[in-house]
Amino acid sequence: ILKMFNFNLLPYPADNEYRGNKIALWFFIAFVCLMTWRSIIHMFFEQYGMHSIANFSVLSGDPDPMPLIYMFFSLWGFAQLIFCGVCWIVIFRYKSFLPLMYVFWLVEWSVRAFIYPLTEKSVAVDGAYTSGITPGALGAPFVTILLVAFLTLSLREKVKDKYDVI
Repeated sequence: ILKMFNFNLLPYPADNEYRGNKIALWFFIAFVCLMTWRSIIHMFFEQYGMHSIANFSVLSGDPDPMPLIYMFFSLWGFAQLIFCGVCWIVIFRYKSFLPLMYVFWLVEWSVRAFIYPLTEKSVAVDGAYTSGITPGALGAPFVTILLVAFLTLSLREKVKDKYDVI
């Protein structure tokens, strides 16, 4: 059964030949579309993304803390957009690295699902700074499960048997 899986996350040569399941490729493209959109919202529409989508409250003070918070929220979106750019390069030119990109996304989303609730619970969940749970915190366990499933599919190669035509 291990012959069906290629665990080489750094293939040589780095090429555009994807050997995994096609469903994992199409899911990855859809996922990167969604993550690119999320990044653009965080970068350019930080007030809307922070308050209307992520449910964070407007803070007040003197001086007003929100411009600084919006700047960091926007920088976070920019960092996300850079990573999405790398994923688009993989999609169009280096598909052999697609399982590695799944691992990177899996690390991000599993940290959201399992580490942040332990360390940042008061910020994202308890309501001191939010008017509701953030979509990222709510969806992280489900996204993590999906990413594990599609990573597995991306590692799965068709095994040729003795009856396959070469």
